[in-house]
Amino acid sequence: MTKIVILDAYGANPGDLSWDGLRELGELTVYERTRAEETVGRAAEADIVLTNKVVLGRREIEQLPRLRYIGVLATGYNVVDTVAAREHGVTVTNVPAYSTESVAQMVFAHLLTVTNRTEHYALQNRQGRWTASPDFCYWDTPLTELAGKTFGIVGLGNIGRRVAQIAQAFGMQVKALTSKRADELPAGVKKVELRELLATADVLSLHCPLTDTTRHLMNAQTLSLMKPTAILINTGRGPLVCDADVAEALQTGRLAAYCADVLIEEPPHSDNPLISLPNAYFTPHVAWATREARVRLLQVAIDNVRAFVEGSPQNVVCFDMPKKMD
Repeated sequence: MTKIVILDAYGANPGDLSWDGLRELGELTVYERTRAEETVGRAAEADIVLTNKVVLGRREIEQLPRLRYIGVLATGYNVVDTVAAREHGVTVTNVPAYSTESVAQMVFAHLLTVTNRTEHYALQNRQGRWTASPDFCYWDTPLTELAGKTFGIVGLGNIGRRVAQIAQAFGMQVKALTSKRADELPAGVKKVELRELLATADVLSLHCPLTDTTRHLMNAQTLSLMKPTAILINTGRGPLVCDADVAEALQTGRLAAYCADVLIEEPPHSDNPLISLPNAYFTPHVAWATREARVRLLQVAIDNVRAFVEGSPQNVVCFDMPKKMD
């Protein structure tokens, strides 16, 4: 019987969803979390391994001769050495586009946190601030209207395009840095170069892949080109920004706010320079984690395994002469 192992099930499914679809396809072993030193031992007898954040690098793959398939429980698959997987005939799949709506929603949850400060006022009012007010209303933070502002986007994939649509619904002008041709862009989205994007954006949202070119895209130099009133949002990948440079920009007034669902190191160290800043807003890498998105994630992950077992792999990111299924 095909042996299936999930190395870190808890992140995608802390118990509110079901893995029964995988149990129909083989003998399933589920680990909530796996430390690096436990990976090879736990996957040693597996034909199929599913992972979210547990790394399956060359060292691990070379020690797993039974392994025929790696299913990544995410869209990004940088946790797998795809070169080593290809060399050893291991098929690798991912789950594309399952979180588009949820991540786009989080972008605007962060943006509205800065512009409307609902959490701030809700907390104050629980503490009696409004009941003690001599007036029918009060405000002690700037309140900002989005209509007419410029929303800049780096990367127009599935999420970037959805974010553009929502920004337009708010009445914002949308500009984008993208490899797509101008005539391929959604209506109303203007293609621009990086310098213009930085100089004109009131809000800048990052949705590009992490590559050697985009690593630390937002650094001291690029941040210096932005408006000091601008808001930077990162729901893409932590290393797209240089934490220290963003922290300095926030502290010196060269950037109004930084909103992020991702950081370079997760969980962050307590000495991360961004964590304690009042104009830095963080969620703990949960933009993708709505129940609706996780239901889609599990279903596609299960469908991926089923397709592989049946001999017609789908959502393949690495595929080269896989070992024959027993």
